[in-house]
Parts: sequence; structure tokens; C-alpha cells
Amino acid sequence: MSSAELFDYYANGYDQALTQALSSSGEKREYFAQGRVSWLTRCLSELGEVPSTVLDYGCGDGSTTPLLLAASKAKYAVGVDVSEKSIENARSLYSNSQLTYESVRDFQPSGEMDLAYCNGVFHHIPLIERAGAVAFVNSALKLGGLFAFWENNPWNPATRYVMSRCAFDGDAITLTPPEARALLCAGGFEILRTDFRFIFPRYLRFLRNLEGAVYRLPFGAQYQLLCRKIR
Repeated sequence: MSSAELFDYYANGYDQALTQALSSSGEKREYFAQGRVSWLTRCLSELGEVPSTVLDYGCGDGSTTPLLLAASKAKYAVGVDVSEKSIENARSLYSNSQLTYESVRDFQPSGEMDLAYCNGVFHHIPLIERAGAVAFVNSALKLGGLFAFWENNPWNPATRYVMSRCAFDGDAITLTPPEARALLCAGGFEILRTDFRFIFPRYLRFLRNLEGAVYRLPFGAQYQLLCRKIR
């Protein structure tokens, strides 16, 4: 089953399946989505970057795209995905004058976006197709544009456990941070920083303030590679 077929199948049950998989962390998907967007916003502020246009690559049901638009204070955002059914759901829930959704098949990258974001997308892309996916994002960005690449950290045992419980991660092939960095560098990006987030589950939430100081250590359930298009 292709990724498009897989997520068409789960389009109406995606939230339920993900909530069940994440239950061992004590948090819902919204906690992680907001955490990723908040961290990216901090990174953009440190760089002095204020994007006007945002691409949410592999947007799924579209729920994170409005968060990206609001947090970045961008003028326009577009979410794209291979799943036509997911795009239909996203349009019905979130589309407005500043926010649109398109299938990957229909979206035409034109080098106009300031910022691209993806989360947990590449472990669903077959190895042979990953370079092409990076090229797609690259072609959507302006020269100097930023790409916030989030993936699940396979070095974290809790991550592997959650993925083993996730109905749509059965065929996933994870990427280590070095593998992801190599893929992005080969695709025309310069890595600006590597950050690890979501170390502590809910029952250890009193320790979460420490995460802002230890984000360079490879303990988090997810990692972000923030990179810049240089060619």
C-alpha cells in the first residue's frame, strides 16, 4: 500500500489512531504539535526571520497548518499532502483566505515560499523517493528559505515503542539525525541547527523546563533539523 492509499484509508480515523499510539506519553497530539511550532517560532526569532509564506509539507488533516500561520505571523500558508481524502478534510475544517490546501499532485512548486515545515513525513516515504521529496520542498522555497524538518528520533526507546503501537507506522523506516542531515545536504540545504525535543512524559512534566537547556542532547522523542536552501 502506498503512502497515499494508507493515509486515504486512515483519513477519517487518523486522530483516533494517533491518540491511541501516544497514550503512553500521557499527552495528546496537540501537545506535540504546539510544542514543535513553539520551538520553531523560537528558532526563527533567534535568526531574525519573519516568513511571509509557509508550506506545510505532508500536512495530513491540516490541523498544524493554522498553528504555523498564526505563530509565524505569515501572510499565507499552504498545506500539501499525498492523501486526497486528508486534503478534503483539511479544506472543510481550516481553509480561509490566508490558508489553503492542495494535493501534492496539484501543487506547483515555484520558488516563492519563505518557510517549509514537515513533521513525521519522511519515515513514510520509500527510501528511493526521499531525494525527490527533498527536491520538491527545495523547489518550493526561495533561495535562502528555511526548512524545518521534524522526524521521530529512533535513538529514543519511547519513540520506537510509540511507533510500534501506531496503526499507520507498520511499514515506517526511520531516519537517524545523521541520515537526515546527509539527505538534506545532498538536496541543496545547509544545516543550521539540530534540536531534540520531548524528553519527559507527562508524569515527569515537572522536569520539562530543563528541556530548553539540553536540546542539543539526543534524548528527545523527536528532532528538528532547521536548514537553509543554498542551491
